[in-house]
Amino acid sequence: MYRFLVGLLVFALATAFSVGIAHAAPRSAGRAVVIVSGGDATSPFTTPDQACASGLAAGNTDTELRHYLLGQGYTVFTSPAMAGRGPVVDQGGFGAFGDCPIPLPENMTVNSTASIDTAGEHLARFFGHLHERYGVDEIDIVGHSMGGLYSRSAIRVLQSLGSPIRIRSLTTLGTPWQGSYLSDYANGITPRSDCLGDTFCETAMDNMKAEVERLMAGSGREVNQAYLMGPDGWNDYQAGVLDKIPVTLIGGNRFAAPAGAGPVNPTVWPNDGLVALSSALATEISDRVLPHRRCLTFDDTHSIFVSDLAGLPWQTGLTWDPRVLDAVRAAIDGADSALSAPGDPHCPVS
Repeated sequence: MYRFLVGLLVFALATAFSVGIAHAAPRSAGRAVVIVSGGDATSPFTTPDQACASGLAAGNTDTELRHYLLGQGYTVFTSPAMAGRGPVVDQGGFGAFGDCPIPLPENMTVNSTASIDTAGEHLARFFGHLHERYGVDEIDIVGHSMGGLYSRSAIRVLQSLGSPIRIRSLTTLGTPWQGSYLSDYANGITPRSDCLGDTFCETAMDNMKAEVERLMAGSGREVNQAYLMGPDGWNDYQAGVLDKIPVTLIGGNRFAAPAGAGPVNPTVWPNDGLVALSSALATEISDRVLPHRRCLTFDDTHSIFVSDLAGLPWQTGLTWDPRVLDAVRAAIDGADSALSAPGDPHCPVS
């Protein structure tokens, strides 16, 4: 989702569970954490021992989260993603990286501008590669943004194939479970007026619409209420996929509606700059789809890219905030007991 925000940067410059300390569960030799980045992202494949030698070691989404989890003793891989077809190549500009390990082929690389289910097929193939090449048979997935949707699609593929890989837990960071208000606008569902005059919101909507129209198909046209929600929507099709998988939903509410602006659309406000908190916390997702959930909210932006646009420190981005990193660790360490404990009956927006 980053490319469409470049125009926003130009505009902005031109205008004035309780987290606590968790006890680490015993970690088996075949267990790994896999970080999955989101829409329009380009991220390199890294292993516990190999990462990019120049720039950000694992790209702007995954680097700090990977570094933290490695420091906690986890076996960590980052899944390759390319904003377009083909294997990952070195990147310049914001979040640059280069001199990376040998890239994996296109059929194991998420095309982060393609459809959710195509991305899921490639991600499932990547999980299979980890099983065959590195002996990984249990995976804790940490999905940022649309990486959470890609991951759910990949889990469904693995289950349909009878894969021996066990998905032990899923933690999502700013994932648009119910869609992004930017895509809602681009697809004629939410009016621009629901930004309530906020220029950051309006410009983001305009740029997303231009990007969706440029691509014509793919995840930008799918990450909205019409595609994801309802009795015939994509979420409903995923019913049963997460029945035995504990899910932790982490959302950001850095941006609030302008004071005194009038009635607020909860599918827009509060938000992290791209995804409304209600969507990140899956407030309208039924227990058929999401039976084992825990919810956490932080006053963060969607990513360090959004933080940079807003003139905020990178530590205010969901994948760079130390509090969020601790929450991810707690979710992973508590996964084995999570299914026996009561989850949140719903995820309140605060």
